[in-house]
Amino acid sequence: MHLLLLHGPNLNMLGRREPAIYGSTTLDEINAALQEQAGAAGATLTVVQSNHEGVLVDTLQAHWGRIDGIIINPGALTHYGLSLRDALAAMDVPIVEVHLSNVYAREAFRHTSVVAPIATGQIAGLGWRGYGLALQWLVERLG
Repeated sequence: MHLLLLHGPNLNMLGRREPAIYGSTTLDEINAALQEQAGAAGATLTVVQSNHEGVLVDTLQAHWGRIDGIIINPGALTHYGLSLRDALAAMDVPIVEVHLSNVYAREAFRHTSVVAPIATGQIAGLGWRGYGLALQWLVERLG
């Protein structure tokens, strides 16, 4: 089983950026924990972070037909990343959208996701552990 984990803009700053909202765990720490979890489950996890929507679209297209599921935290692209949304919709695999903070308890512009309508599910507000829950769910579903 091959899973793809995509991190959108500014997630490379985790651990330093607004820790009261996003926590003190770094992206490298999150990725290491998820790689360990995936390995223990017999899955392969490819991880990509980019501050550029086109890179994320290119990554999806490069993995088309070669992955079984996607975990994505689109960051700010959640609200306006239409080319990312369209690339995700074309993948025809389960997609779990993850947000570290509870976006629905924050500013009104964060309440709308262009990804949610094409995602299989969404996890928000559980911090970095939401990624692990998404991975666990995909492994169980695809197992």
